[in-house]
Formats: sequence, C-alpha cells, structure tokens
Amino acid sequence: MTLEIGIILPTSTPDPAHPILGDVRASARLAEQIGLDSVWSTDHLVASAPILDSTVVLATAAAVTDRIRIGYGVLLLALRPAAWAAKQIATLQYVSGDRLILGVGTGNPAHGDVGWRAAAAPFAERGRRTDEALRVLPDLVAGRPTTLPDGTVVTLSPGASMPPVLVAGDGARARRRAAAYADGWVAIGLEPNEVRANKAELASLADEYGRRPLSVTIVAPSLATDPGHAADQLAAYADAGAERVILAPSGAEWRADYDFAAKLKEQLNTLLTR
Repeated sequence: MTLEIGIILPTSTPDPAHPILGDVRASARLAEQIGLDSVWSTDHLVASAPILDSTVVLATAAAVTDRIRIGYGVLLLALRPAAWAAKQIATLQYVSGDRLILGVGTGNPAHGDVGWRAAAAPFAERGRRTDEALRVLPDLVAGRPTTLPDGTVVTLSPGASMPPVLVAGDGARARRRAAAYADGWVAIGLEPNEVRANKAELASLADEYGRRPLSVTIVAPSLATDPGHAADQLAAYADAGAERVILAPSGAEWRADYDFAAKLKEQLNTLLTR
C-alpha cells in the first residue's frame, strides 16, 4: 500500500476573517524540499474570503520546483470557456514538464453565485457545462481538431499531454461524472469506511462506461494533532483504498502545517513498509 501526501498552497481559506495568503514560491519550494508529493490551489473568481487565481498560482509553483506535482484543487471548468481553460491546462503541462493534476468541480454553493454572474457564466447550468467541457477537453489539450458544443471547430497549438483528471463532489451526479470522464474522484473529509464504500460504487459505475476503476483522493481529512496517531489514521485511509490525501494549512503559520505533513509522510511510510 502507498498513500501520497499533498498540501494546499496558502492561497485562500474558508474563513473570511482569517485569509491565508502566503508566499506561493516559498511554500511550493518547501513542500518539495521536505518530500511532499503534490501542491494544490483552490479556484474561484469570488469566494467567501480572499483567493488568488489558481492558474497563476500553479504556474508560479511550477517555475520554482522540479519534482513535485501541481494540482488544481479544483478547477471550476464551467466558469470559463472550455477552449480557454484547455489552453491554460496545456500551457501548465508544458511549463511544468507534465507535472499537472487536473482536479475539476462545479463549485461550492456556499460561495454564492456572484462570481458566476461576474463571469457571465450560468450558475444553474454549471453541471451540464462541466460535462460538456470534460467531453472536449482531451482533444483540445492534445491539439487535435475539436468541435465545441456550439459547433465551432478549433485546434489549439501547441498541444500537450492530457493530465490525469480528478472529479470532485459527494453527490451521485458527481460520482457518475467522475466515472464517465475522470481518472479519479475527490471528496472532502470522508472517513476510511466511507472511502471503501464509495470506491466500490465508483468501480461499478466505471465498469458501466467500460473504464478502469478510479483512484480516490481525500481533502482535509480530520486528523489527530499527534503525528503518530495521525499516521495511523492515514494508514487506515490507505487500507481503505485511498491513493492520496491533501492537507490544508490551518492558519497564517503555514510552515508549521507543512512540517507536520512531512512528519506524517515519514511516519506513514514506516508503517506501510513494515
């Protein structure tokens, strides 16, 4: 068993009273230096608290690192024209040396719809638009001629390799979307027993589409503050079939959270190799 450990870059927070806006370059470098597997940027135009642009954040992280994976956690595809999103994705793949992981979601309603209205994107149609974008994205990113939903035929150049796609969402529609279009599924804070049950359902759904079983990524699992206990909890996630957990900074002192994540990874590796 293995379990990758990723961490969210200090670019936003759910708490508007305590925005976590840190040094993206320093945090990405530190995550790579201490052996973490991936760094992630959240995505919204307007959220409940200050938030940086995800594509700029990931381009910055890619520019100052060499090994660590960079991930959208998660990109709101429906907030953008599909061709423009594909151009940014392909460019990130190019500048990062194929290190991108493409998490995709439809947006948390808790943030409201003002960002969608500001972008002239219909909030009520975000599910349908996400499905449409996921259908055309592989060809757009690869630089192949692509017919968009409105009939426009476009070829983006240069093309790039399509990054692995992870679809987020706890609902039945999101799981089916993941099974139809993605390589993996993302959920927030599930317990290991819930991971096991959802993984079985996802395998069944993927089989309906003639696709391979999906990986599972858990964001912000509830972990103990003691590294040893927390490592045991992560081992339970690995045993349940999770491939990756993504931890979140808890406050402005994000360096301490990154160091804690590195301790967890070290202790977890010891547990899983016994």
